[in-house]
Amino acid sequence: MRPLLPFLCLLSVWTRGAGASDPDLPFMEYLDPNHLVCLKWGFDDLKGNITFKLVVNTTGWVGIGFSEDGGMTGADIVMGGVGPSGHYFSDYHATGKFMPVVDERQSYTLLSLIESEGQTIMTFQRPILTCDDKDYQISTQAVKMIYAYGLTDVISYHRARRGAKEVNLLNYMPRTTVTNLNYLSATMDNITIPHNTYYHCKVMKLKNLDLKNPYHIYQIEPVVEHPDIVHHMLLYRCPSFVKEPYDKPCYIGHAGDACFKVVAAWAVGGGVFELPEDMGIPVGGADSDTFYRLEIHYNNPNNEGGRTDSSGLRLHYTVQPRKYDVGILTTGVLPHAYLDYNIPPKATQFHTYGVCNTTLFSQFMNPVPELQVFAVLLHTHLAGRKVRVGHYRNGELIDFLALNDKYNFELQQTVSLGNIKTIKQGDEIAVECTYNTTNRTKVTRMGLATTDEMCLAFLYYYPAIKITACVSHPNTSMSEDATTSGQDAIAAQESFLKTLPQIQFVSDDDHNFSNQEGVVREMMETPTVTCHETNAASRIYTSWIMNLAGNILPFLWIAIM
Repeated sequence: MRPLLPFLCLLSVWTRGAGASDPDLPFMEYLDPNHLVCLKWGFDDLKGNITFKLVVNTTGWVGIGFSEDGGMTGADIVMGGVGPSGHYFSDYHATGKFMPVVDERQSYTLLSLIESEGQTIMTFQRPILTCDDKDYQISTQAVKMIYAYGLTDVISYHRARRGAKEVNLLNYMPRTTVTNLNYLSATMDNITIPHNTYYHCKVMKLKNLDLKNPYHIYQIEPVVEHPDIVHHMLLYRCPSFVKEPYDKPCYIGHAGDACFKVVAAWAVGGGVFELPEDMGIPVGGADSDTFYRLEIHYNNPNNEGGRTDSSGLRLHYTVQPRKYDVGILTTGVLPHAYLDYNIPPKATQFHTYGVCNTTLFSQFMNPVPELQVFAVLLHTHLAGRKVRVGHYRNGELIDFLALNDKYNFELQQTVSLGNIKTIKQGDEIAVECTYNTTNRTKVTRMGLATTDEMCLAFLYYYPAIKITACVSHPNTSMSEDATTSGQDAIAAQESFLKTLPQIQFVSDDDHNFSNQEGVVREMMETPTVTCHETNAASRIYTSWIMNLAGNILPFLWIAIM
């Protein structure tokens, strides 16, 4: 048998030329890091169907599914292949970590299934909303796509030939043509990883910047040497008073600790992120002498000694100016352990809130432009189960900037929203995180360690402004040794924290700060999908319509690029 080699999914699928050659399937993602599993898809809003083409570098069975949390239990799965007697294909659902069960109602229609040059290519179609309780109802929220495949046509345990990736199928933003391979590199230099949780910071200048003209970063590529211990990576722009390089543990009193303007972000489970073709993150030019801080959080729970790492980020850039400068705004709960903002043990669910009132921005700049949010990275640690980012205007919830009701720590992907969310001056943002600590006997702090918790949303927007962060914490101090028993007492503690004034902190790229009290406003329940079986052709328009603060917002915002 020939070894399996990476392939290009129907040639250069990242390019618009590929979209033109397959106009019915304009969107594409590799689901695995080795580019052995490729998914293409497209949909027609008039018919309400979505078509998929799965290309896998194998001649055995292939499977793909829709999962709420990235796991197999409860997933909606299709599997097929080309065997000695011809092709086979069925719609399944998983009830556990064993062989899925064939659905009584087959909601997927096979269009073609072939083997060609060592690949299995399976093309199939389904309604976006199937109205079958065994199927996943596709919405504008990102879905965890799971895959597996075998080396033969006997469907059996997949072993390591499996994986998951979060993809927004309906609000997808196509990638642009890569015309050059220029990139800036920000990586560690063979540092030694100590035991347990460790933050390492490298303050540096980015090499090869143009002193006259700025570059635009259009793609952020993680270079992860040890996926089992690299938890997250952040590249910050430093304020002007940081003038010396630094390569040591973070947060021990160096001036580089003041670098907090996020330029690039990555967390465990994430992949390459590419900006829309008219947007870029500016670097270089008049700021060519600026220092940057690469922060990597390492998690070494097995306390393995002698491990070294040179992970980091590649920032692919273009010298051609783009229309919009992109910024990344940090929102959520101020992530510092000294606040004594603790989550009680044994909680089936516990909510924390970080708020941001954009009226504070005018203290740093005037006028403040409207911010156009187009992507988001949500971040908690191991106890996180849900993250929601509410958008308020005149004190009323008008939209969710982001929703993940099945948060998976292992799949922290920057997700393109597909449509643009406009934040006007005076709007408020609230980041709500839901935690489960039923397996913990001590309080969980809001802090830096993996066993601590965070509640953050990194908002990608344009045009870039000088504001770096807008975060908060409740105005209280709690004893670290205090524990709360019983779900009623836990709920009462959560309610008490929610009613306290929030201390908001806003910072700019010169490390100036402002703070002001704020409040946690009410956040409605996440709207659910409603299926209308009697009119399949029109349900794409009526499937999920919600009234937020008197504004009617259609759930399915569809944009075929």
